[in-house]
Amino acid sequence: MSNLFSLEYAQQLDAQDPLSAIRQEFSIPKQSNGEEEIYLCGNSLGLQPKLAAQYVNDELQQWQKLGVKGHFSGDFPWMPYHEFLSDGFADLVGAKVKEVVSMNTLTANLHFMMVSFYRPTATRHKIIIEDHAFPSDHYAVESQIKYHGFDPTESMVLLKPREGEETLRTEDILSAIEEHGQSTALIMLPGVQYYTGQVLDMKIITEAGHAQGCNVGFDLAHAAGNIPMKLHEWNVDFAAWCTYKYLNSGPGSVAGCFVHERHHSNKDLPRFAGWWGHDKDSRFKMENHFIPMESAEAWQLSNPPILSLAAIRGSLDTIKKAGGIQKLREKSLKLTGYLRELLEQELSTEINILTPKDTAASGSQLSLTVNLHGADGKQIFDAIEAAGVTCDFRYPNVIRVAPVPQYNSFTDCYRFVMILKQAIEGAAS
Repeated sequence: MSNLFSLEYAQQLDAQDPLSAIRQEFSIPKQSNGEEEIYLCGNSLGLQPKLAAQYVNDELQQWQKLGVKGHFSGDFPWMPYHEFLSDGFADLVGAKVKEVVSMNTLTANLHFMMVSFYRPTATRHKIIIEDHAFPSDHYAVESQIKYHGFDPTESMVLLKPREGEETLRTEDILSAIEEHGQSTALIMLPGVQYYTGQVLDMKIITEAGHAQGCNVGFDLAHAAGNIPMKLHEWNVDFAAWCTYKYLNSGPGSVAGCFVHERHHSNKDLPRFAGWWGHDKDSRFKMENHFIPMESAEAWQLSNPPILSLAAIRGSLDTIKKAGGIQKLREKSLKLTGYLRELLEQELSTEINILTPKDTAASGSQLSLTVNLHGADGKQIFDAIEAAGVTCDFRYPNVIRVAPVPQYNSFTDCYRFVMILKQAIEGAAS
């Protein structure tokens, strides 16, 4: 451990990293002095893959040259373009190809999924979510409950960590499901908690929810592209994710959605329908009788924005170049593990790491609070940002740092801790 906090040691780890060349597939932002930023914000917005820019430009050229004929011409015609993403999505979330689709945006997809999977009755009307859910999820759930005529104060079950703790215990989640299960219509939780970076046990939560007769869905905004999953095997009812964090597909890019195949043939399952969810063979007959496809595509409404899908395809192809999510996870465990070791060795009394140390309960992100009298996290955040670090801050006092295995290096981690240490020393002096 004596040489852990040294530039030479970090560079040695980079030299031994079989995925180090993938960094060259990304455009790294520059500081005002021309040096590359230490970009540790992939949990908020991933960097641009060079293939994404290339693929978007390809489609602009197609539009320029072909006009409307681009829907049916070229190597990647627009009409079925969303299908070119399905293999990549299926690999990332552990699904069958027919169980995934690219459509809409994350919160919109959560709403559309709740149309189908939140069917409250007088005796079964609750939704179990976490107390510190991402605000958009909370708003969506609360508005769905109100839409169905129920009172959120009675129908929302909010999971909270124990007093003095920052993360949820699995046994407490299961206890809440046991307590409220018979009156719960839906359990909707994150795969990875946005604030703490905690990975929830989706498999056991799904099993517990189904044992009580509840539908179970997950927001995978911070999980997709971060950790391997097995949604089909775990029997999850639905899931939704954005593609601009660990999937590096650009701000506001089109989201992804999963619907387990056992729901595909249920013609009585309510949904909001649009013509892009209609059977492909008869869609252009323009008959006003909805025939849903027997796949997750049945939940589509309209033809998607091709330029955004092109960026996603570029990102998925870049992930494929890296060897897929399993290879990325292997590097992530080493990269984030190294960052944690540095922090614990150099700043053990000055910072607290909220993210669980158990690798089964954590992904790329580490959430930090500063234990420094007279200095808050925002003050430290501003100082490290001025020194060339890009991460993010979440009120009231958390700095979120995410070394992403696709484009971050062990040297990035070393330099970040050196800058953080200097910022803390400066605030303390």
